[in-house]
Amino acid sequence: MSDAVTPFRIEASDAELDDLKRRLQATRWPERECVDDWSQGIPLAYVQEVCAYWAEKYDWRAREAYLNSFDQFQTRIEELDIHFVHVRSPHEDALPLVITHGWPGSIVEFHKVIGPLTDPASHGGDPADAFHVVCPSLPGYGFSSKPATHGTGVDRTATLWDQLMRRLGYERYVAQGGDWGAMVTTAIGMQDLGACAGIHLNMPIAPPDPDTLGELTEQEKGAMASLQHYQQWDSGYSKQQSTRPQTVGYGLVDSPAGQAAWILEKFWAWTDCNGHPENALGRDELLDNVMLYWLPATAASSARLYWESFNQIAFGDVEMPTGCSIFPKEIMRTSKRWAAKRFKNLIHWNELEKGGHFAAFEQPDLFVEEVRTCFRPLRA
Repeated sequence: MSDAVTPFRIEASDAELDDLKRRLQATRWPERECVDDWSQGIPLAYVQEVCAYWAEKYDWRAREAYLNSFDQFQTRIEELDIHFVHVRSPHEDALPLVITHGWPGSIVEFHKVIGPLTDPASHGGDPADAFHVVCPSLPGYGFSSKPATHGTGVDRTATLWDQLMRRLGYERYVAQGGDWGAMVTTAIGMQDLGACAGIHLNMPIAPPDPDTLGELTEQEKGAMASLQHYQQWDSGYSKQQSTRPQTVGYGLVDSPAGQAAWILEKFWAWTDCNGHPENALGRDELLDNVMLYWLPATAASSARLYWESFNQIAFGDVEMPTGCSIFPKEIMRTSKRWAAKRFKNLIHWNELEKGGHFAAFEQPDLFVEEVRTCFRPLRA
């Protein structure tokens, strides 16, 4: 099997872009919601506004050029072509770092942090904090292969990432992730295959400790309330994708308006946006992320990660050095004492005052500082 690492560029054809515009213009819309908020889902008027912009004003060629300004590659590991950004620091002694996204995110989440992480001196930082950065697209996401057989869940992805980092010549590295990326990164920590020196999570999964339920802190009460809200009002997508991912894929792969609505609702719900996603992120960058689902038609294949992984995730202890950054609008938050029951070697813990689920995308400066601070003790 070839270990070749080949350069990759995102190159949408004119025919694909013409088809996208045609589909957007031919959208058959539902009636508007019968409330004046987002409680029934993403409002019709906003989706129509975004889709009109997408069809008429969004400049994909300019956005494509920007995305291609980051060095990208593909390599085949265990019959899967893995797509990834790989930006080496100008500092040869930089610490290798693999960063993993989740759903409904993509490598687009990390574009604002790659420069400061790889070349801190050019961004007001200390060269001693430099990283070589690798941002892979999860299997079934972006321009990575769509697994044709079942079995590619969190644990397998963690082993794929370890092989990827070693293939790139990194025999010692650290790992970071949020959402499914946090699950994959935690699995890297649990597997402890010898090359990863530590992990950082911006959505650590550690359940409430039953022994503390009679004396919850205010932060823990807020975390419990947030989890209850998620379970009651915000997790329908997850139930669908973890049980019938193929079914949901038909409509989303066929309708760009549907795909955008499915994703953008979560950027409203999960960002620190004060009621509107574009208070947290620009419309173009939101659509950049949607395009990484639309162009490769990954609605079903990305959803399968839920089917593969739900009810099969190992929640064992992690002995590896671990850092956690808790952003206030995260979907699922944990407390330090709950996390310490699972993550046995906490080397960094911080609860921030702003930011949400897409930490690197929403608050790149804070994210970069968290990652730098976490991994300083682990530099050789």
